[in-house]
Amino acid sequence: MAKKTTPKKKNTKTAKKRTFGQKLFRFVWKTVLWFNIISVFFVLLYKFVPVPFTPLMIIRALEQKADGKEMSYSHHWVSIDNISPNLQKAVISSEDGKFFEHNGFDFSAMQKAFEKNQKGKKIRGGSTISQQTAKNVFLWPGRSYIRKGFEAYFTFLIELCWSKKRIMEVYLNSIEMGDGVYGAEAASKYWYHKQAKSLSKYEAAGIAAILPNPRKYNPVRSTNYMNRRKATISKYIGYTKLEY
Repeated sequence: MAKKTTPKKKNTKTAKKRTFGQKLFRFVWKTVLWFNIISVFFVLLYKFVPVPFTPLMIIRALEQKADGKEMSYSHHWVSIDNISPNLQKAVISSEDGKFFEHNGFDFSAMQKAFEKNQKGKKIRGGSTISQQTAKNVFLWPGRSYIRKGFEAYFTFLIELCWSKKRIMEVYLNSIEMGDGVYGAEAASKYWYHKQAKSLSKYEAAGIAAILPNPRKYNPVRSTNYMNRRKATISKYIGYTKLEY
């Protein structure tokens, strides 16, 4: 008589492991896919629509509340045609001299910043206006490698989808320019009691000079250090061209 052969049992442990691996892969793949879809959607949306608020605006408001201060928020979006060319040139002169030449990243500036930081000097980021725009609009403040990775991703996207003029427009309407003050129009009214389109060279230089730390520096009641920065930026405004 032929012996009955019983079917071999599957290794349930291996099957479970495979199932868990497949689930994990599917979860990661879906997360990456949806993150890309959502991020591209907002980048394309903000190509045409004003940015209503940024993560930093929310964070600053929560910080003010936690410190027991009154929550202050001033932000008025205006077209780049209503922002003085002096301010546009001032931020290029002070923040990103190669704005019209690079595709979002200035590697030579990054190298110089890295070398200065290694020597123990003041921390410098070497970030371009495009990188700062990506950080201000889509991300949180900080210096972690994860955030820097997201910053590079969004910088690539906005350089791909937006014009330089649009990048400058979003940058000048979103960046922090005082305690609870965001964008060129709000800053012009707060510091100089005038519209952004009416800023003089020296006034524009004053706003650009405080950008490294807008909650610490004051463009009106300036220290000697700030006066020197304003004078230098004012001088370079005359040599800077807008190549939109």
